[in-house]
Amino acid sequence: MQDEQLKNIIEAIFMSAGKPVSAEKLLDFFDDVDVRPSITAVKKQIKSLQSDCENRGIELKEVSSGYRYQARDEFGRWVSKLWEVKPQRYSRALLETLALIAYRQPVTRSDIEDVRGVSVSTSIIKTLLEREWVRIVGHREVPGRPALYATTREFLDYFNMKSLDELPSLSEIRDLSKLNPELDLGEHLQPLVESNSDESNTDESNSDEASNDLAEETISEEISDESIN
Repeated sequence: MQDEQLKNIIEAIFMSAGKPVSAEKLLDFFDDVDVRPSITAVKKQIKSLQSDCENRGIELKEVSSGYRYQARDEFGRWVSKLWEVKPQRYSRALLETLALIAYRQPVTRSDIEDVRGVSVSTSIIKTLLEREWVRIVGHREVPGRPALYATTREFLDYFNMKSLDELPSLSEIRDLSKLNPELDLGEHLQPLVESNSDESNTDESNSDEASNDLAEETISEEISDESIN
C-alpha cells in the first residue's frame, strides 16, 4: 500500500470515528485482503497528518485513548457558539473533590474529607462515577474496606490530556473561581474549574464560604509539593 493511500485511510478513520483512535487500533481496520501496514508506517502517517494541520484551525491531538481531530483552543470562543445550550457547570465542592482524586489518587472518600475539612456528599461521587471521570480501583484494607478512587482515560480525554503528567500545577489552578468552564476545547482543566454560584443542589453546597476557603488553602498546602504519579 502506498504512503498516500495509507495516509488518506487513516485521515478518514479519524474524521469518522467520533472518538479517539490509537495507532494500534488503526491496524484492526485492515483485513486480510489489504496489505496490513506496520505500526511504524501508521505512526509515520499520523505525524504527517499532524504536520498538515500546522497553521490551521484544527489539530490532530493525541490524548489518553488515541488521536482525534479537534478545533484548536484559541478558536474556542467562536466554536462555542455552535451549541445553544451551555455546558453544565459544576459546584466548587465537586471540583475540589475531583482535583484531590486527580492529584492524590488512589484516595478514599475519607481521605478527601480530611483534606477539605467537610463531608463529601454521595451525589458528588455519583456524578463523577456517572461521567466516568473516576472509577473504583480497589478497597483499602481497613475496617469497612472503603473504596479507593482514581481518574480514568475518559477524564484525560475530556480534559485534553495524554497522561497525568500534563496536569497543571497547583499554582495554575489555585483560584478555582476565576477559571472558565465554558468549553471542552479549553486548556487542560479549564472546563473544570468554575463553581456555579447559583447552584441549588444542597448536597453539593453544604459548606459555607469559610469552609471553602479553608479547603482551598488546605489543598494547596497538602498537594503543591507532590509530584504527579
